Amino acid sequence: MTKAPAEKSRSAKLLEILDDPYKRLNALYVVKNKDAMEVPFRMNWAQDRFFRAMHNRNVILKARQHGFSTFFQYFELDQCVFNSNTSAAIVADNMDNAKAIFRDKIKFAYERLPDNIRAARKTIKDRDNELAFSNGSLIRVRVTLRGGTYNLLHVSELGRIAAEDPERSKEIMTGAMEAVPLSGVIVVESTAKGSAGDFYDLCQKAQDIQKSGRRLTALDWKFHFFPWFEEPGYTIDPAGIVITQFYLEYYKKLRMDHKIELTTGQMAWYFLKAAGATGLGAAMGQEYPSTPEEAFAQAIEGAYYSTQFVSAVGQGRITKVPHDPAVQVDTWWDLGIADSMDIWFTQDVGREIHVIDFYENSGEGLGHYVDVLREREKELKYHYRSHNAPHDIEARELGTGKSRKEAAAALGVQFSTVPGLTVEDGIDAVRRFLALCWFDEARCAAGLKSLRAYRKQWNERLGTWDAKPLHDLASHAADAFRMLAVGHQFRVGGVARPVQQPITGRAWS
Repeated sequence: MTKAPAEKSRSAKLLEILDDPYKRLNALYVVKNKDAMEVPFRMNWAQDRFFRAMHNRNVILKARQHGFSTFFQYFELDQCVFNSNTSAAIVADNMDNAKAIFRDKIKFAYERLPDNIRAARKTIKDRDNELAFSNGSLIRVRVTLRGGTYNLLHVSELGRIAAEDPERSKEIMTGAMEAVPLSGVIVVESTAKGSAGDFYDLCQKAQDIQKSGRRLTALDWKFHFFPWFEEPGYTIDPAGIVITQFYLEYYKKLRMDHKIELTTGQMAWYFLKAAGATGLGAAMGQEYPSTPEEAFAQAIEGAYYSTQFVSAVGQGRITKVPHDPAVQVDTWWDLGIADSMDIWFTQDVGREIHVIDFYENSGEGLGHYVDVLREREKELKYHYRSHNAPHDIEARELGTGKSRKEAAAALGVQFSTVPGLTVEDGIDAVRRFLALCWFDEARCAAGLKSLRAYRKQWNERLGTWDAKPLHDLASHAADAFRMLAVGHQFRVGGVARPVQQPITGRAWS
């Protein structure tokens, strides 16, 4: 019996939908809305734009509530159901979220597909946060991943992972991402968590490629940014809302510097979100950024000096700070042996501390760093007043019987020893001291990145921050800066340091 024309038309329309992933996503799936009601899934403007612009490697910096996590979880499920032998993985920021993603997104969406589709794609495994299908495809949710090959990978909130657990972040970067072939698709999406860590680095590299204008290869990361003001729902009736001058100046800066024109409704919404009774305050730039730079300028969770750097940025104290040849230079050191050695260069100008330079390296002997001082003395005309190091510079090495203070003196550098304080007292000293500091943005870039990233250690078992600092690459520059804050505190208290003469001991190279 032949099909009636209307039935043929319905069959043709269904086949058209089933052959097109865009149409499938907008026709077959159900999602829970914010009121916990089951409604048809339809891509919003941000999801639609991303779908059409998707590349092999994608990094998304976003404002909150755009729904990218839900979108890509549904996209991965759809690809597994409608394509044989497809492997997909989702990396969540913690185990509770991994379980919730599997239960409330993956299984929820699959179990509400039309009966005939589920009958053709039965599950042969449903445990351990993993669904495997009769067509040889599978989708799993984990908190980290290594081994195997995946056609699709979604990493959710890498910014948070990198801030709280840098080692797991590295494992994701080197393990999970390397498991995806060139033909596969990776989506990394997150709000920002400060200007450090793997998510920040990934965004910076992707932006550099974007700005270069060159064609992307399959290995290049594509940068996607979704600011708050493009979301149609982020507006409110402005009647009766009096916006303070601070936020009016902020809106003016957006208009003048970035050509961002806001409606009065958007201005009112942003003001209430930031400064209302439950406002986010300084965290607005992180959660609802207007520009990528603003997103990453915000504080890192658990960072010791987050509040101080928000103030420094707001007051314009991270800028161009030229060396003044008429003012002597002090240096402040963290003395590594096998790892990093870091030096800050400062000038006292009235009550201000001008932090004009920073240097770090590893695997080099003391002579290398003496040469660095000489080069700056010769080429940049630095005239040194003092060189300052922690108390362990006076410890004698078993092999030579000499201290590194004595070894440095033999090379022409006379070190002063900074009084010993506990790490906690030193951190408090830095917090007070930062209000006096002006940083050269270019020459201190690496050191500033480390100071901003210096943070407490995350306790995974307790789900909170430990009292002790995390020892990572950021801690060396932070330790050197602690010498600056502590040493300056004692100098201001009346202990004068001797004026250093130009370095002697070896001829210029």
